[in-house]
Amino acid sequence: MRLTRKRLCSALLGAYLLFSLYAAYCVFLKPRRSAASRPSQREKHGRDHFILEVEEWNPWEVDEKNSLLQISANSLQLLKEKNLQQEQTDLKVQIWGKAAIGLYLWQHIFESLLEPADVSAQWREGRLKAGKSFFSFITGPSVVPGYFSVESANVVLVLNGREEGKISYATQWLHYAQTLIQTRKLQHIAVVLLGNEQCKNEWIYPYLKSYGGFVELLFLVYDSPLVNEEDIFQWPLGVATYRNFPVVEPSWSMLYNPRLYQCNFLGTIYKNSSRETLMKVLWQSKLDKMCWISAREEWWPQETNESLRNYQDALLQSDLTLCPLGVNTECYRIYEACSFGSVPVVEDVMTPGNCGNSSVYYSAPLQLLKTMGAPFIFIKNWEELPAVLEKEQNMTLQQKIQRRKKLMEWYRHFKAQMRQKFISTLENSFFLKDKSG
Repeated sequence: MRLTRKRLCSALLGAYLLFSLYAAYCVFLKPRRSAASRPSQREKHGRDHFILEVEEWNPWEVDEKNSLLQISANSLQLLKEKNLQQEQTDLKVQIWGKAAIGLYLWQHIFESLLEPADVSAQWREGRLKAGKSFFSFITGPSVVPGYFSVESANVVLVLNGREEGKISYATQWLHYAQTLIQTRKLQHIAVVLLGNEQCKNEWIYPYLKSYGGFVELLFLVYDSPLVNEEDIFQWPLGVATYRNFPVVEPSWSMLYNPRLYQCNFLGTIYKNSSRETLMKVLWQSKLDKMCWISAREEWWPQETNESLRNYQDALLQSDLTLCPLGVNTECYRIYEACSFGSVPVVEDVMTPGNCGNSSVYYSAPLQLLKTMGAPFIFIKNWEELPAVLEKEQNMTLQQKIQRRKKLMEWYRHFKAQMRQKFISTLENSFFLKDKSG
């Protein structure tokens, strides 16, 4: 028992001596840490996120850090305010593309893509931000009333009203949109309409707000007397997207290479039409040898891959594209020629029907293109064509290059202006009404 107690006392004495030596070392021998090297309370709490290493003390470090932190805080606050303001002012619009001219709007005017790229896909969609607005676009056979998601309270409905069968289909969509308006799932509706080629569009009247309906804005193709530049605006026909005419990107060769033909015309020759006059003038003057001419007696609603390729080659290899009358003066050929830098030679004659009686413009036909300063060659009769082609023979390549540049730049600017007009019209109508309400 005595031995055990003696060992315990020795152990305690040894521990006391060791503790005394360690305390003396800490007080008299261990180097002191400077205040600058001690971690701040903020640094201690932040050890899980970062490690601060002090390499050299900077007397201005605290002020600099505070200044930077203040700048960052101010920038963050401004960004939050900007995002909040943007969320409050941005207009969201969904476009339902139920006519081929919707592809001209989305791919050519808006210069935006669709996914998937396959033109035969059952469902295609795209999104973009333009101006203060967000746009989404849906198209394809699978887009049917009641079987897709309505993503916005603001909708642009793209329809075909050219003939009775198309009108019947268009009214189904209008009735569907009206139901959504009545159930408050939609607030605003605009329509882009491929109108009748003789401007017989009376069927749309009851749907327009100015006639007691619910459609607030109408963008209408052809020189309709309905156009008033207040709630009804003229819209370009564009290229034949239903025939898969592509978006054409300008190239160096398109601008600068000499072209093999002075003019081209690939199309249908209708009996007792000015197109017959055109062909007679070409043959009698032997001008057909200078031009790429391919006439047919029947209209083809669809192109084959070969015929589409030949048509595009003709546009690319011709300085001029002859644009005779059809049922309406405005035709796809005009816009397709512009895409390839081939100057349209347009028969400037009003076609039969109700077009051209607008109280806004007095330059029909093609009042929209003329108002926008289209650099075309306008003729009243195809008897004028020999003089036009004779002038072509006297032009130098450099003069033709400058003319191509002017045409293609005009067309680019034209599409940009139509895009801006479309967007600003929607914003001024839909957004401002919501804000005032």
